[in-house]
Amino acid sequence: MIPLSLNTVTVKEKWGLADCIEGCARHGIPGISPWRDVLHAMGVDAAARAIRDAGLTVTGLCRGGMFPAADAAGRAAAIEDNRRAIEEAHKLQARGLVMVCGGLPPGSKDLPGARAMVRDGLEAILPEARAAGVTIALEPLHPMTCADRSVLSTLGQALDLCEALGEGVGVAVDVYHVWWDPDLAAQMARAKGRIAGFHACDWLVPTTDLVFDRGMPGDGVIDIAAIRRMAEAAGYEGFTEIELLSRRWWAEDPDHVLRVMQERHAAIA
Repeated sequence: MIPLSLNTVTVKEKWGLADCIEGCARHGIPGISPWRDVLHAMGVDAAARAIRDAGLTVTGLCRGGMFPAADAAGRAAAIEDNRRAIEEAHKLQARGLVMVCGGLPPGSKDLPGARAMVRDGLEAILPEARAAGVTIALEPLHPMTCADRSVLSTLGQALDLCEALGEGVGVAVDVYHVWWDPDLAAQMARAKGRIAGFHACDWLVPTTDLVFDRGMPGDGVIDIAAIRRMAEAAGYEGFTEIELLSRRWWAEDPDHVLRVMQERHAAIA
């Protein structure tokens, strides 16, 4: 059975990180992927100890990135925050630091310039990441987020960056963001050896919110199992991480959410 991981954003309204760690252990979910807000609330060292004591694997740390900024001071601040994120990922022994690279700076229409800032920021932090043994996992996001969250919109773009930047850079494949891409099969094959994470949820039809209405796997139109098979054909043997930004599921009892996660994961594994 493909191992399952809980991304903590899935239950963020009712559980902190300590609750997520305990819940994963209680439900027999072997992986966890914290967001940095809950990590900081618990404390990095305390979280690392608790995760280790629970026997969990940290499948990723969310998130680094957000490099583009309106001025040099903002870009420098983003780079320093990413250096802190690398240190945190190292302490957690995370399999990757997930990069949401950032959108256009406020007031800007310079898309090539924003993409250049992303590359410059990644180049600045790579020496620290390599020294720490932390894989930088570039996560392309759906084009609807290009203006405000990520100018990295396709798996092909992410792999181009991987090839340009070299050692220590991979991709995090989130089916919500890549399922629509007509070039997906070819790019997944191209990703051989570079997939550092696999995130699953579903695209609902109709959807009521393009950010906060993700579906539980099986409730929407994404062929998650087919994309997972593409990942495995490209050499990925890791976890399937459920990352569910959903007001509907945030309102549920987290124990119920984890049970449904396990049921749906078994169906797509």
